[in-house]
Amino acid sequence: MVAISVMALLAVLSWRSIDGMTRTQALTQQRADQLLRLQSALGQWGADLDAITDTQEVDPLDYDGRLLRLTRRDSGETGLDSAGVRVVAWTRLDGQWMRWQSGPLQHRDDLARAWQRAALWGQASAPDAAQRSDTDSAVAVAAVDQWQLFYHRGETWGNPLSSVGNESAGTTGANTSLPNGVRLVLSLTAGQALAGTLTRDWVRPTLEAGQ
Repeated sequence: MVAISVMALLAVLSWRSIDGMTRTQALTQQRADQLLRLQSALGQWGADLDAITDTQEVDPLDYDGRLLRLTRRDSGETGLDSAGVRVVAWTRLDGQWMRWQSGPLQHRDDLARAWQRAALWGQASAPDAAQRSDTDSAVAVAAVDQWQLFYHRGETWGNPLSSVGNESAGTTGANTSLPNGVRLVLSLTAGQALAGTLTRDWVRPTLEAGQ
């Protein structure tokens, strides 16, 4: 009886140890997946900004205090072939930092409709049947309590909605309405692989020395 009791106790202890290891492994994998998804999203964020193109139809970069919209070259574009441009949007919805994109656009009317759909998506409003597109997609990136943007214009970082430091925009060539840089500040929700405040700076690739 003593031997049986000892064996039963050892079995219970072994099960608890294995269960603890399994839980730890699952949590580690979950944190690794979250970190990888966030790293991929930040890479996509930079790629979107690098690929901004001015269609002369809508602003190449537009931020209203909640939603950032931009027009970018399609990722499949080559020097000889272009599938069109895409409208991309970033915002915080339901506690998640999210990215939306349209399919490739080649016509002015399609661009205008995609620009409007992006605005409706940012307001958590469903486009009506006449505006829906099967090529639109959206993905949640990370849980955030808040996200902020700052533009670098002139000599300092400031509010994107302010005209201070942007008085000379549009006077020196293509895409001069774009800021010199964009600072992204994410307040990550606690309990993830990363928590706290994350800051990411982007510098306009065409920025000339001394600006």
